[in-house]
Amino acid sequence: MSIKKYIATLLIGSQLLSACTTEFLEVTPKGTNLEANYYRNQTEAFNGLVAAYDVVGWQGGGYVTKVGAMNAASDDHYAGGGGPNDISDFQVISNYTLTPDRGPQGELWRKGFSGIFRANTILTKLPGVPMDETLKKRYTAEGKFLRAYFYFDLVRLFKNIPLFTKPVEASQMYNIEQAAPTEVYAQIEKDLKEALTDLPATIPVATEGGRATQGAAHALLGKVYLQQEKFTDAASEFALVNGTPGGSNQYGYKLLNNFSDLWKVTNKYNSESIFEIAYTNTSAGNWNCVACTEGNLLNILVGPRGYRSLKSDAPDYVSGWSFLVVTPDLFNAMHYDPRLNSTIANLDSLEKNGIAGYEKGYMNTGYFLEKFAGRNSFKWTGAGNMELNFPQNMYEIRLADTYLLEAEALIRGGGDLKRAATLLNAVRNRAYKSTTGNIAATLDNIIKERRLELAGEGHRWFDLVRWKIAPQVLGSRGFQAGKHEILPIPLLEMDNTKIQQSKEWGGTK
Repeated sequence: MSIKKYIATLLIGSQLLSACTTEFLEVTPKGTNLEANYYRNQTEAFNGLVAAYDVVGWQGGGYVTKVGAMNAASDDHYAGGGGPNDISDFQVISNYTLTPDRGPQGELWRKGFSGIFRANTILTKLPGVPMDETLKKRYTAEGKFLRAYFYFDLVRLFKNIPLFTKPVEASQMYNIEQAAPTEVYAQIEKDLKEALTDLPATIPVATEGGRATQGAAHALLGKVYLQQEKFTDAASEFALVNGTPGGSNQYGYKLLNNFSDLWKVTNKYNSESIFEIAYTNTSAGNWNCVACTEGNLLNILVGPRGYRSLKSDAPDYVSGWSFLVVTPDLFNAMHYDPRLNSTIANLDSLEKNGIAGYEKGYMNTGYFLEKFAGRNSFKWTGAGNMELNFPQNMYEIRLADTYLLEAEALIRGGGDLKRAATLLNAVRNRAYKSTTGNIAATLDNIIKERRLELAGEGHRWFDLVRWKIAPQVLGSRGFQAGKHEILPIPLLEMDNTKIQQSKEWGGTK
């Protein structure tokens, strides 16, 4: 759905429709309330905030998500699936044959601007809502955090995007123009700095898990600075989140003792989680509306196809769809790393040892993404369709990520290399239990460690582009320097509008 179509939808008030909420958002904000008649009280303001948060976990048409698409685009995964046309958006970004009318960019654009329109709506309406003023300030801060979050994804994916800080009038929807990336980044920074004042330092995760906090805002601002190569500013923001490497910080974040514990489905909102996307197996999602489910679709997407256990000690994988298969290159990089078994499922080995069998899907390597492979032990509770109702949460930002990003900022910015080494080794030694000794704080070591620690979590492609080594690493997949560092503006967005294609994709912007 293009921007102009989405604006038209908002004008009749369906911005309150729900797709995938976090656990604190149990109000089910569904209905046909006209926007002009809404936001009359605190409850309705909260529902509007729910609608904005809702898009963070968006799983739209065609099973496309940011993590899925960017995994497919990286050197750690092939698109996989059942054949060369299965979820074609994954296929064309994986082999870099995407075009403005084919690829995941349409869904990623739609998600980003859906979130921005919802955030802008709540921010515009809040001043006139009769409600507790302290709570209103918090809602406003959350709206600004979310707007910054959505814009950060959009500007680094597309570069040339429109900049909205308020809802767009119907008469103006065809006159939208793109802003300079520097303007977008400036607005993101402004939103996050303003949000910090009224965001809570901590939240009760049992009732508010998934909501923005000061730590999440500092971490996101650090990422925004690092993307712009403002290394000193980035390191300062990350330091506020990270505190003493391997020890304490003002927000209570702490690396888990065991890497494998990160992937236990019941271990939600743990001490390493900074900003987390929640899913549930109780939403009764069904095939009538795949995008409406609140279960994690990645769990069924990445599982081995036609899986069958042959011995009692076989893993309890659900038979999945074999997407985003792990490349031999990633497997070889991780072969002797302690994180291997928690990251990669080696179905080739299980089959050779007569423990389990599986069907060979498209581009099969024998290796699957263990972190998110669906299991019988945590699948749906009976309502809806099993494939659409897995409850595993996703880390949007976690502490090991920010440790390594601060270390990168310090190294690239000529900062404190001793602290950089401590941050790097805190992550590495968590995996190795300090059995191999420390390694030096170098960019090469950061590059290696981020790949091993964060494999399959959607960061690798963004990292390669930020480090300016994507053409070198992904050239054999079809990646072209000066073109594929961004996605094309979706073709429909330029239909009867002033939006122009980026020069990287043959346009004039």
